[in-house]
Amino acid sequence: MRVVLLSLTLGTPAAAWEATVGQICTLSHMTDTAEIFLTYDPAKPLYTLSVTRKTEGWTNTPWFAMRFEGPNPIEIATPHHVLSDGASMLTVTDTGFGNVLDGLEYNLTAYAFTQDRVSEFPLDGAAPQVRIFRECAGAQLS
Repeated sequence: MRVVLLSLTLGTPAAAWEATVGQICTLSHMTDTAEIFLTYDPAKPLYTLSVTRKTEGWTNTPWFAMRFEGPNPIEIATPHHVLSDGASMLTVTDTGFGNVLDGLEYNLTAYAFTQDRVSEFPLDGAAPQVRIFRECAGAQLS
């Protein structure tokens, strides 16, 4: 029975937020329908945020936005996003992601959306992992 439970656990994606620190630092979370993946490259310095939808990819739209709901709500938008992997992945890069990290750390739910698509990410357990990501190699947030 233990073997069956272990194989089921190892075969399913982790539902927890996870930060890794290295030459390039990452912060990620996966749901049943989407994955959010942030990177910070201290050598450039450059932040990247990618949201991959598992079904019904993104469509080409003039803007991408994120809304963070909870005690410290934030909404941000940009026209500077690109689609890849057959439009399943939407990516934004910038030299600062302070608002995104604040939204992830201090709220309850994050929504990544365009005019016709939305992906929801619960922020349970995100705060400690966001703090690890923030400490990454002396990251400069703006």
